[in-house]
This record gives sequence, C-alpha cells and structure tokens, in this order.
Amino acid sequence: MKPVEGRKRVIIEEVQPQVGCGRYPVKRTLGDSVTVSAAIFADGHDHVAGRLLFRHESESGWRSTPMIALTNDLWTATFTVDKLGAWHYTLEAWVDHFGTWCSDLQKRLAAQNDPAASSVAGPQDIPLALRTGASLLESVKARAKGEDARLLDQILVSLRWMADQKTKLYEYPTCDDVTKLVNEYPDLSRATRYHQDLSLWVDRERARYSTWYELFPRSTSPDPSRHGTFADVETLLPDIAAMGFDVLYLPPIHPIGNAFRKGPNNNVASTKGDPGSPWAIGSNEGGHTAIHRQLGTLAEFERLAAASHAHGMEIALDIAFQCSPDHPWVSEHPVWFTKRPDGSIQYAENPPKKYQDIYPLNFESSDWASLWQALHGVFAYWIEHGVRIFRVDNPHTKALPFWEWCIAEIHKQHPDVIFLAEAFTRPHVMYSLAKAGFTQSYTYFTWRNTSTELQQYFEEITRPPVTDFFRPNLWPNTPDILHATLQNGGRPAFMQRLILAATLGANYGIYGPAFELGENLPAKPGSEEYLDSEKYEIRRWDRAAHHSLAPLITRLNQIRRENSALQSDGSLHFHPADSPHILCYSKVAAGNLILVAINLDPTQEQGGWIDLDLKHLAIAHGQPFDVEDLLTGKHYQWHGRSNYVALRPDVMPAHIFRITRESGAEIDTKLIPAPAAAEIFE
Repeated sequence: MKPVEGRKRVIIEEVQPQVGCGRYPVKRTLGDSVTVSAAIFADGHDHVAGRLLFRHESESGWRSTPMIALTNDLWTATFTVDKLGAWHYTLEAWVDHFGTWCSDLQKRLAAQNDPAASSVAGPQDIPLALRTGASLLESVKARAKGEDARLLDQILVSLRWMADQKTKLYEYPTCDDVTKLVNEYPDLSRATRYHQDLSLWVDRERARYSTWYELFPRSTSPDPSRHGTFADVETLLPDIAAMGFDVLYLPPIHPIGNAFRKGPNNNVASTKGDPGSPWAIGSNEGGHTAIHRQLGTLAEFERLAAASHAHGMEIALDIAFQCSPDHPWVSEHPVWFTKRPDGSIQYAENPPKKYQDIYPLNFESSDWASLWQALHGVFAYWIEHGVRIFRVDNPHTKALPFWEWCIAEIHKQHPDVIFLAEAFTRPHVMYSLAKAGFTQSYTYFTWRNTSTELQQYFEEITRPPVTDFFRPNLWPNTPDILHATLQNGGRPAFMQRLILAATLGANYGIYGPAFELGENLPAKPGSEEYLDSEKYEIRRWDRAAHHSLAPLITRLNQIRRENSALQSDGSLHFHPADSPHILCYSKVAAGNLILVAINLDPTQEQGGWIDLDLKHLAIAHGQPFDVEDLLTGKHYQWHGRSNYVALRPDVMPAHIFRITRESGAEIDTKLIPAPAAAEIFE
C-alpha cells in the first residue's frame, strides 16, 4: 500500500522500555529518571535527528528532549517524572539536512588541503556548498522567531558573501552554537512519529521501598480472656514503629461467618467460642464493608489509622474477594456464585484442601458487570475511610480483566493507592497481574534457598524487562507458609532469611510476632501450615521473650533507612564466592555502597573467598578500601579482588558492609552507632 507521505524516510524501532509491545504501562516511582532508547536510522548517508516526547496525562502539550546518538544507529534520551499517575511518551525523528550539510562541508574543506584527495575526487566546489547551506538556513529562518530569525539571517548572508569571494581556501564557517540554534527549529513536515504513544505509570516512593509487619488484631489483647481490639493494636504501635516498620498489615477485619466455621488447626468441626478464619468473610452483621464487632467500630479503626500515621506507618488492609455462606451477597446475589448439580453453592477447594467455610465468586456469572462494580465499591469504601494500601488475597483466582479495569478506575481518582498481590502462582499469571496494575507482588523467594537458586531468581526479577512492570515484596513467612528451611533450621535460619529479605529486596515483610519469636512447628510432617495456626484461633504472644529477634529486626530496618542503596532493587549485583554456602551481593545508590556476605547453612560455620567485581564497585585495582560491618560496627581494611569471610550462623550469619572506597575515609558520624553483636543475637 502506498503511504500517504512517502518522503518520511526515517525508521524508528526497538523502542525501550515498553511492556507487552505497549499493551501495558511501564512502572516507575516519583522522581525517577526514565531512560528511553531506540534504533533510529534512514537510507543512505544522511544524518538523522530525533526527540523524545513526554507528558503527564493532565498536560495537553508534549514536553520534549533531544535524542542523543550512541553507536550503530542506537539513540537515547532521559526525562524525569515529577507527578504521580499516568504518563505517555513517544519518539519523533527526521532527516537532519543541515547536520548532513555540515558534515559534508567539513569533508570538502579537509579535501581542499589534501592534494591526494583532490586528485582522486576532483576539485571541491566550496562556493556552491556554501550557497546550499544558505538555502537550508532560509527554510530554518522561516520557522524561527524574533532574535533567532534575525541571527539566522545574518549567518546565511555571511555564507553567501563567503561564496561570492571564490577564494582558494575556505575556513569552516559555522560553530556549535549555530548548529544548536538550527536544531531548535527542525523541519517536522517529513518527520516519522513512532507508531504508538507508550504508557508509563508513576507510583509514590512507598511502592519502591517499604517494610511490612503483619499481625492479627484479635491476638493483641493483654487479657487472655478477651478478643483483641483496634485499641489493643494501637498500644503496640510504638513498639512496631520502633522496630522500623512503615506498613502495618491487618488480615481481614470483617465479620466472620458461622456456617461451616473452622476450628483450631483447620478442623472442620468448631466449638462454641472458636473465632473462625478471618478469610471466611461475612455474616448477618455485614460483608466486605463491615467490621467485626469484637474488633471495634469504624471510628475506632479510623483512630488506629490516624495513630499509625502519627508513628510514621500506614495501615494496609487485606482484601479477600470471597464469602462465607452467611455473607449478605449469597442471598442478595446468588447468581454471583457457582451452583453445583444438587443446587448447593460450590465452596472453595484446592484439592486435597477444602474450605467449606468459603464460597468463591463466579467471574463467569451472567451478572458479571454488577459483580465487578460491587468489588470496585469495596476498595472505594475503604479508600473513603483513609486506606491507601491494600494487600489482595489470591488475586490470581479472579479474572485478570477485572483487575486491569478495577485498578485503573481506582487510580483515576487515587493515584497514590498501592496494591500488593498475594500471588503465589505460575510465573506468567504472576507477571500478568503486575502488568494489569498491581504495584507490588509476593514472589518465589520463600522457595529459593540455595545460592544458585537465589542468584538466578533475583537476576530475573531485578533486571529489565521484568523490572519495567514487576516490583517484588519478599516475605520469609506468611500465615499460610512456614517453609521447611524455617522448620528445620532453627533460630539461625530465621536470621538468615530475615537478612536476605531485608537486603535483597527494597520491599519486604514478616508475619510477626510468629517470625520474631521463631514459630516453626508445622501442622504435620511435610506441611507448610503452622501447628495451632493463628488463622483459626486466637494466639497469645510473649513479645518480650528473651529469644525474640526484635533487636536484629530493628537493626536491619535501621540499616535500610540509613543506606539508600538498600531502598531500591535495580543495582543488585552478585559477586562469586568459592563456597556454595556463601552468597555475596552488592547494591549502590548515590555513592552509598553496600556489600552483603551471608552464610546460607543454618547448621555449620562456613568460610570462603569472595571474588569482588571491582570494576562494578568502581574500586581501582590495587586500591585499599574500608569496609564497615553495619551489624557490629567493626571496620576492616580490604585490598584487591579476593577477600575471605567466615560466618557462624548461630552468632553472626552475615556481614552487611558499607564500603568506603578510600581507605581511612571519614565515617558519617550522623549515623547511630551499631549495637554490639551480643545485643542483637542474644
């Protein structure tokens, strides 16, 4: 098919970043620099030029910045995102006739002084070339304004005057300032525009860097004879904030159904007084927009949220789109559920597991549009009451098109809302949820335990193209998952997995106090369920226990706050070690350089030689450098690539080094001194 305009000769391809060929937005955080690259070229030897166009969705006009040539027709440009929400960007490129003329003229002028070149190519008609340049400037002048137009007129007059002199030798008649001026007024009538405007979504900083603490409010009462309340949680806020957490995550706070209520350890028979599972949502007291009456009132919840903010934390609510048999939706909207041949409603199953107390929603319902609207309304309700972070339970069991629509609708009015996907599912589904709009996602970190597994997985999820849409949130445990590593590795395993989560990922969380107190008994051999799981009963926790990991958690979170390298994931780089039990990696940001070496064996002391990638660390070969262990405050002088570490898991399973590239450089005295090892581990 013949094009509308066949004189557009420039090709633009291989534009990055983009997700799903532009189907989904690229993700970034407020203040990020967004670097765009592309292959830009044309036929022949003419020069090309281009620009990156970008704008926030609220802006009617495009901002622009010039593309910069790299090598082999590759170009790049960068812009900074300064507003939350949706952005768009694209590229425009054209044949640069003036740039081509400048390059050709320089070659002609060089040839006039080279007898050998003249004998091969013949005489160089410099006056004609100068007149050609003047003609090009005539067209540029027509697009220019004010003083720029007058200056261009002077230059083109000068070129014609030089041509009229017909001298034997000519000097180059322009300069970089002239080229810059001409580039301000490109001829875009034959410019090629990339075939689509690409999308970008910008989140607030907590999307990139957050530290989560999960607790069950019903287990927070200091009185063993009563159910915990929001007020009880409020009394714990100073301690949780002091440990360094900025997100307090609450499992569902809604009324719990009575029908088929589960007893302790997921027993299908409950007795009077058993509280049931918070994920069996709904009773005659209400559904997803109601609050369990024993927790408190809506006003008391709002007070808890305000108190959390006062302590530098936000409340994250668990949203689980499923219903107990007593949920009002079951009688009001029976078509939203799947009916079995005997007329009963299908309860949730993940064979051999059965969840008789939960009805899943049917996303193939004939009334799907009303169902979507009702679910959107749940988010809208809690947003209205101050919630800006949601942990979404099992989103992979709900229709992916629903999430794409729902999250986009919410973000139109509330671009600051963060969604965490609890999606322990297949890679394509997990990534599709992130593309559909989820801000963060749980990962396979829990099941990656060897040095090879960890390195391979984190090299996947912390590098493009995955990082353009996926932000990991690392959890060493959850109420559903007690991995065999924690079951069998004792206290050292808890310390190791905590340090890995806190330093490999800028976003991490723990299910505490089960984690800080080292809860590690499974429901049965081979199970990842907890014995006496808090999902089915109220637990009493001794938060002041001498064996608590709270001191180590506090120190790690302090290290994260004080070192910007640990507040993002993109700089993660692994360094080889000669022991398979030693994992070593670094992160860097704005001159802050952190190096972690950790023993992955919870039972034995392990030592090994680390082969540091000095080039990546910007350390000159032979340059001595200072490493400060931020867990103990000790300093070491290292020199060269090879350095030895030995780590006892029961005492100190890891080093978290801050590297100062110049030996003896002054240490930042504003940082709070690290506690002694005994204060952390004993």
